[in-house]
Amino acid sequence: MPRVPAMSQIRVQLPFHLRNLAQVGNEITLEVPPPVTVGSVLDALEARYPMLRGTIRDHGTLKRRAFLRFFACQEDFSLEPMETPLPAAVADGREPFLVIGAIAGGKL
Repeated sequence: MPRVPAMSQIRVQLPFHLRNLAQVGNEITLEVPPPVTVGSVLDALEARYPMLRGTIRDHGTLKRRAFLRFFACQEDFSLEPMETPLPAAVADGREPFLVIGAIAGGKL
């Protein structure tokens, strides 16, 4: 019988507006199959909280929305491909994957 790979318990922190939409607290835990990548975490997040589909990534292209950023272990993963593996500390649940609401501004 083929061995099923163990799921990773990934901690995810969302910005205030997405926490309200999903009706969750500051941090949630998701089961993500290996390999743990930016895309696999977002896939698991959208599968568990379907109301978030289209809020973090575009429905059609699955590209990151402009005013959201992704961080793991103090590294910016926002511009990395969705297939990019996340650090071991995130994959084993020691550190959270952060979805941050970016702020745009200018001169007054």
